Amino acid sequence: MTVHPFIEAEKQAGHSVKRACELMKVPRTAFCARRSGLPGPRAVWDTELTKQIVEVHAKSRETYRAPRVHAVLKCEGAGCGRRRVARLMQAAGLQGRHRRRRHLTTIPDPRAAFRPDLIVRDFQPDRIGLDTRCSSHNTPI
Repeated sequence: MTVHPFIEAEKQAGHSVKRACELMKVPRTAFCARRSGLPGPRAVWDTELTKQIVEVHAKSRETYRAPRVHAVLKCEGAGCGRRRVARLMQAAGLQGRHRRRRHLTTIPDPRAAFRPDLIVRDFQPDRIGLDTRCSSHNTPI
């Protein structure tokens, strides 16, 4: 909830802006800056960054998502975070493409019978041959 309309109404009624800002715990400079209507430095930087994001996204044939766009911007020297890039991409309506989900083609039957091991395979190491050393090279076999 913004308190600036309330402070503006108090000003129009002839009350002290300083006192209204103190009651609402809002810095008077923030109220005055909002009244001026000029965008703040963060908003200006966001618009410039959004332009760069749109260019990178267009160069990638609209396939890059926020992590890759962030990586490209980082290489170009734009200092910003990945989450900020994601927020600006969402605000601009940009979406990257992602790989399709892998479809399972074979679904094992849980009721299928267990197949016996007819060869009787034993993959255990030989207990006798463990830690034996070759006498000529003094290295393990």
